[in-house]
Amino acid sequence: MKGIGTDEDVILMLLAARSNDQRQQIKAEYKKAYGKDLVSSLKSELGGLLESLIMALMTPPTSYDASQLNKALKGAGTDDEVLIEILASRTGEQIKDIVKVYNKEFSAKLEKDICGDTSGHYQRLLVILLQGSREEGVDEGKIEKDAKDLYAAGEGKFGTDEEKFITILGNRSAEHLMKVFDAYKKMCGTDIEDSIKGETTGNLENLLLAVVQCARSVPVFFAEALYKSMRRAGTDDDTLMRIMVTRSETDMLDIRDSFKKMYGASLYTTIQEDTTGDYQKALFYLCGGND
Repeated sequence: MKGIGTDEDVILMLLAARSNDQRQQIKAEYKKAYGKDLVSSLKSELGGLLESLIMALMTPPTSYDASQLNKALKGAGTDDEVLIEILASRTGEQIKDIVKVYNKEFSAKLEKDICGDTSGHYQRLLVILLQGSREEGVDEGKIEKDAKDLYAAGEGKFGTDEEKFITILGNRSAEHLMKVFDAYKKMCGTDIEDSIKGETTGNLENLLLAVVQCARSVPVFFAEALYKSMRRAGTDDDTLMRIMVTRSETDMLDIRDSFKKMYGASLYTTIQEDTTGDYQKALFYLCGGND
């Protein structure tokens, strides 16, 4: 970064190819050696999408999730896609940490902010997920009952008992839900997703489907979200960036495998077709290079 111009390649190699822990250590050592804040220095050297991506990479993961939720909630309108993606896909421990960090960094309660921006059954399910306290393991005695209750709450009656869907899908463990979905399919001959689509609409439908998909496979959930972010008219860089940053150290190789199976194209080539320049190079590092 010294002198005129910036060597973006070195910045990418040193930051995009490191873990977040390593980036935090580099940040601390940089401050010691040069008496400057690395993030501020990077901000003044970079611009556009590359700057946004590098700033995201320099933020500790929990702080990044908290800041994305805050951004989704503040100002006019709510970015429900972000709320749904984060709350449906994170583990109970991660959600509890996000709530603490949100409180600390924004001097606000996440639950209160969510309740101020949402309503109805959608709000109820978000608040349940926000507790980060799903039951653990599989309760064999409840599998059949849960499947029957879901059927009775939707397909089996005129109208829908949303509360039943919310309680079961919001509180049971992923392993338990997988068995409930199998029992449901045997009983009704249809997938739970089809019932949700037929019985609910809008944000509640999207959130229930995200919860079901994450119970089945988190990598598949993100592979689909990545595909959609790049196959719209124009690229949804906010979503693309958020997923690449948050999953690069978690399950990116599984996401890549799922992406290839689902769409017959590699994540690498899809990124290649939809992005350019140093921003593209950084995304290549995050997806683990050419497969």
